[in-house]
Amino acid sequence: MNLFFFLFSAIIVLSAIAVISSRNPVHSVLFLILAFVNAAGIFVLAGAEFLAMILLIVYVGAVAVLFLFVVMMLNINLEEIKFQVKKYFFSGLFVGLILLAELFFSFSNLDLIRNKNVMVTNSKNLTNTHQIGSIIYTEYFFVFQLSGCILLVAMIGAIVLTLRKRPGVLRQTVSKQIDRKKEDSIEIIKFKNNNAN
Repeated sequence: MNLFFFLFSAIIVLSAIAVISSRNPVHSVLFLILAFVNAAGIFVLAGAEFLAMILLIVYVGAVAVLFLFVVMMLNINLEEIKFQVKKYFFSGLFVGLILLAELFFSFSNLDLIRNKNVMVTNSKNLTNTHQIGSIIYTEYFFVFQLSGCILLVAMIGAIVLTLRKRPGVLRQTVSKQIDRKKEDSIEIIKFKNNNAN
């Protein structure tokens, strides 16, 4: 198990380096997908198969593929990206050093962060998925539903904010389609047969 852990961890680190160092944005997204898949493997080794499946379904199956399609559809100017990288190199390096210092501080004080008095018992011998579902839909049911409502409002707000009415673009008006009548849509024209004897 230790061998697979170090294998998955090494691939994740190399993939993360390739994401930020690759010149082609499509290659960066592919390396990101590789990092997500190996992170799911580490979750499986830790016994959290539910998190592994969620990581594959949500991030690899939806987010990363969406990134890939967006990057492939956009006409990205690589020269402009290189100019922006050079322009914000020192500020990005400064932020990265701050984050690195915070990580070192967090890992050096793991004993203070962890709460060792909390013990999770599994007397019924349930799977992780069953335990997470029972906790979410019993103790944290209202919080779970509230988070879903917040995400729904955020999605509607994003659609409303980015909605633009452009001239010359055909749009569907549902109210006009419902109010449409047969007499207004169909016109019967009778032609006279001039060739009749």
